[in-house]
Amino acid sequence: MMPIPTQTSPVRILVVDDHAMFREGIKLLLQRDPQLLVVGEASTPQEALDLATRELPEIVLLDIDLAGYNGLDIIESLQASVPDSDIIVLTGVRDEGLQTRALRSGAKGFVQKDQHGDLVLRAIQKVRDGEIWFDRGAIGAAVTRLISGDDEQSQLATLTPRERDITRLVGEGLKNDAIAERLYISEKTVRNHLTVVFDKVGVRDRLHLAIFAYRRGLAKLPF
Repeated sequence: MMPIPTQTSPVRILVVDDHAMFREGIKLLLQRDPQLLVVGEASTPQEALDLATRELPEIVLLDIDLAGYNGLDIIESLQASVPDSDIIVLTGVRDEGLQTRALRSGAKGFVQKDQHGDLVLRAIQKVRDGEIWFDRGAIGAAVTRLISGDDEQSQLATLTPRERDITRLVGEGLKNDAIAERLYISEKTVRNHLTVVFDKVGVRDRLHLAIFAYRRGLAKLPF
């Protein structure tokens, strides 16, 4: 097991799944690491939203199939209610459309339920470090569906050397403060560059910019 790096307080986690046995298994897995704390369990979208608002989790482990509800439908609501929460989708569904929708909705991680449990711990660590984590078998198809690639070469050509550096570092999972330190510029300058890069590349957020960086060879997948 790869433990979460030591921090002042444990990472607060909300588990959302309609199967009590699966929730119990996830809890036992997470309890092996003292830096992880399960602050709530939910089996329906409404329970998830109520608990998230009350407990303010840093990570939400979210199943797609919630007894007739599509878990992806509540990602935007969760993010609106608890903007500091990062969402990792846990699913047994191998459907490219759902995987792509998870990316578009803002999920930062995607783990198949048939994978080894330690991958959940790895995903939590990467996401809390500001990176993204997606199932190796799913990422290729999802990325292809998200960005067609037809105009990417011309978009890449519009970036200045500094903008390419920032795009590469976003792809490597660095946050603005780390990028600023690496490039010896201010965080405000990083933010200004990102605004321009988003417009040039035609993406709306860091996740999509990271995917662009992977596809154009500026960064490697984080696993």
